[in-house]
Amino acid sequence: MSRSNRTDHIRLTSHPVPGAKHAFPIHWDAPDARSRGPIIGTVSRPQDRNVIGSHGGSYAVYRALAVSAGALNPLRRPDLTNTFPAATIGPFPQWSEPNRIVALDPWGHLVAETFRTEITEGADIRPSIAVTRARLDLPEIQAAIAAKRLKPDGNVVHANGSVSVVKIAIDPVWYLPGVAERFGTSETNLRRTLFEQTAGMFPELVTRPDMQVFLPPIGGTTVYLFGDVAKLPDHRTTITCRVHDECNGSDVFGSDICTCRPYLIHGIEECARGAQAGGLGLIVYNRKEGRALGEVTKFLVYNARKRQEDGDAAAAYFERTECVAGVQDARFQQLMPDVIHWLGLRRIDRFLSMSDMKYDALTGQGIEIVERVPIPDELIPADAHVEIAAKKAAGYYSPEAPTAQDLDDTVGRSLEKY
Repeated sequence: MSRSNRTDHIRLTSHPVPGAKHAFPIHWDAPDARSRGPIIGTVSRPQDRNVIGSHGGSYAVYRALAVSAGALNPLRRPDLTNTFPAATIGPFPQWSEPNRIVALDPWGHLVAETFRTEITEGADIRPSIAVTRARLDLPEIQAAIAAKRLKPDGNVVHANGSVSVVKIAIDPVWYLPGVAERFGTSETNLRRTLFEQTAGMFPELVTRPDMQVFLPPIGGTTVYLFGDVAKLPDHRTTITCRVHDECNGSDVFGSDICTCRPYLIHGIEECARGAQAGGLGLIVYNRKEGRALGEVTKFLVYNARKRQEDGDAAAAYFERTECVAGVQDARFQQLMPDVIHWLGLRRIDRFLSMSDMKYDALTGQGIEIVERVPIPDELIPADAHVEIAAKKAAGYYSPEAPTAQDLDDTVGRSLEKY
């Protein structure tokens, strides 16, 4: 079974055939899905491939393990029956506005219906976005109800403390010319750097200039919508939004060295409250662990911070990260606004983030932010005052900027006190 689509030799790379045309051409900013064309990262029908990389992004390696173990037929196609979106999203004008969306496929959730005929005829076309419904059960929301900050309404917030949401998973799909422009570089330089810094993992980056779409092997984005999704097209709808970058240690395990989970939960509570008031709440959760440097790097930085001669001081917070990683932050939020464009939004009324990078990225893409909401002081964990003081000093939004004395006086626990 694991050899069913193998040839007798391995082709290390490919080059465009002069004058040849793709079976499924991609016209990125086309006004509808069929005119734009499907995204096809198949490994079983190479003649149909029109992108660099493969479906599933970072999970493609696990798929390879399943194939090598004989547990998965490499020719198998997903049965997409009844997988269509559980809520209607779009289309919105932003989907075809030039260079507005460059890091995801705006039509990625409509694949099964739009390209039903091609899939039936054998084309390996797969969704890159899934839209479902769910309920969230969080102890902090139950505490908010007990404290009467939230009241169950039976629609958004239920009596048992659960919260109804529309949940959306998005795999990254990069339109390389647009990504290059977003980062102020040339497509040629972007392709070469991606090729070099992945140790030649994707040779088509430099051999196939005719393929302008890349499926990067990185984590995707999850969106949680609170309230009536049908209100998205109504620009009078009040939008409450938190854009949150992954932090496994805090988000999942509750580590108190940072403000991540408290801010995330605060965002969820505010989104639920906004939905109850007739607006829409929006949580955007990006897989960018450790400022996109990874958890190993993050934990090394923790050790370096805690072992400094003067202790874990706010004044040296970013310096220690740069000493270990070579850069203070690798998230570079230029691609982050794409999901906001995908939802058809041009304004965020309450933006629950202190990050200047996120704010600048959104406003730089023409999205109006009416109000910025910092994390309440009472939600900052004991050891996280180092982080928050350093971020305020670095320009993060705060009603009151910290003084130099505040930075010197803010010192976290040492490793011996854990």
